[in-house]
Amino acid sequence: MSTVILTGLPVPGSPLTDDLRSLGFDVRPAAAPEDAAAVLAGVPAGQRVAVVDSAFVGHVHALRLALTDPRFDACAVTGAFTVQPAARAALDEAAALPVNGSGPYADRLAAAVEAGGTAVQRPELGSLVAAVPADGSEREAAAAAVDAVDDEAVRLRSAVKSRDGFFTTFFISPYSRYIARWCARRGLTPNQVTTASLVTALVAAGCAATGERWGYVTAGVLLLLSFVLDCTDGQLARYSLQYSTMGAWLDATFDRAKEYSFYAGLALGAARTGDDVWALALGAMILMTCRHVVDFSFNEANHDATANTSPTAALSDRLDSVGWTVWARRMIILPIGERWAMIAVLTAFTTPRIVFYALLVGCAFGALYTTAGRVLRSLTRKAQRTDRAARALADLADTGPLGGLVAAGAGRITRRSAPALMTAGLGSVLYLLGAAWLLPYGDPLLFVAVALYVLTSGAAVSHPLKAPLDWLLPPLFRAAEYTTILVLAVKADVPGALPAAFGLVAAVAYHHYDTVYRIRGGSGAPPRWLVWTIGGHDGRVLLTVVLAAFLARDAFPVALTVLAVFVALVVLVESIRFWVSSGAPAVHDEGEPA
Repeated sequence: MSTVILTGLPVPGSPLTDDLRSLGFDVRPAAAPEDAAAVLAGVPAGQRVAVVDSAFVGHVHALRLALTDPRFDACAVTGAFTVQPAARAALDEAAALPVNGSGPYADRLAAAVEAGGTAVQRPELGSLVAAVPADGSEREAAAAAVDAVDDEAVRLRSAVKSRDGFFTTFFISPYSRYIARWCARRGLTPNQVTTASLVTALVAAGCAATGERWGYVTAGVLLLLSFVLDCTDGQLARYSLQYSTMGAWLDATFDRAKEYSFYAGLALGAARTGDDVWALALGAMILMTCRHVVDFSFNEANHDATANTSPTAALSDRLDSVGWTVWARRMIILPIGERWAMIAVLTAFTTPRIVFYALLVGCAFGALYTTAGRVLRSLTRKAQRTDRAARALADLADTGPLGGLVAAGAGRITRRSAPALMTAGLGSVLYLLGAAWLLPYGDPLLFVAVALYVLTSGAAVSHPLKAPLDWLLPPLFRAAEYTTILVLAVKADVPGALPAAFGLVAAVAYHHYDTVYRIRGGSGAPPRWLVWTIGGHDGRVLLTVVLAAFLARDAFPVALTVLAVFVALVVLVESIRFWVSSGAPAVHDEGEPA
């Protein structure tokens, strides 16, 4: 239960009390500001508590934004202020101060809490009204302003991401927002809609796995339906402000689970007709994951950098002023809406092989376009990266115990050698992948390439990752690990090797996505024991090469399967423990479409 303290004398005819109760608050009056502290003392410390001026005039949605958003410990608009239990002590201290000054008491409390060091979120209201009129004429003007704006229309508009892809913006959001409202009015939660989207996508993957035309057509339709529900869950969260820890975890992981499960379904369906496309399916998953890691690494390296400007960024800003270029540049990177639409249509009308060819070509172009632009920005800007950014990149690198030992031994290398280390790391990645492809399966000479990779990748993270291109290290390590597994599975040329490799890469990719969203939520990376238990990227590459060198070919798929199950179990158990714990943050992804 939440409590609101309504300060000041009641205003005849005001709907404020009913509005607050409709938002789930127990309303307690305080005739004067001096009485608020006594009323506050009677509110349990574990509750959300708000202070609202009885003369408040405004939209219900303005109150909803100020008083019910779970993401912020303290939040305020004119005449209304709320804190969650984490900021209750700050509110108690502010309420105990002498009642001086002018203006709404709620505003004075918010200013005092903020002055004491607690951040107070002030949501942007746009056309919504939140005011405390001083007299009757101002009250009439404020009431007229409230009547002039339909807050339900504003609420529906704000339920849609401000930045989204062309397909999502024009083909999904115009009606999915109404589905979100329908769900809200029936008490459905975003987590339930997210789960429904996952189940729908898994059924779609099962239909694709039949290998029949009716299955492919049904799979395409269900995949589009899954995407509609995927948009709806976020819009429902924004519409009803139902942000939650569990929701953050589900939203962060289910998109990739749905997409990669569908890849597996297509590969199984193709196998039923005698077409082996597992290598293409794994290649598509590797490309998508590496592309996402490029996005994550670049954003983490630069989101709090100082002097963060460049001619390339300025050109991009100028292009944004030309409307059609915005949509063109969003479409050519093949974001999730366009990508899923393409997959759905091609699945229904063509073959899995054509789906994967189109996916690989489209995503490769998008990855090259975005990566090239970010490299240019990094080389031309004079950004000063923070220690937090360097720590985030080091966590994204996912270095295991072997690389950790190398990094500790190379710690005396000076900062000025960072570009050389970056170049050596890139060279070792290329050498590793070339050796894996050119050498015979299980050739002991591959250990030379792996040893060089372990040494250079460990040395590359031995210094703070603040150089212009250090954000490329995590995606380079992902490409090295995933592609080595793919190449060795292809060269093993035995039944089950590629599906087992697909499962292993999927398990490791989940770990890497989980790391990203923990960092985004401000909770830091997974614990060191987890990273070292599953070997780090360097340890897993070495282990995969050892398995290929010392096991019979027929045993290689079994070994990869065992490793995949081990990684999945360890990562999932710890991930679930973290995301359902009370200490995990309530966040919601409003970033660029992936």
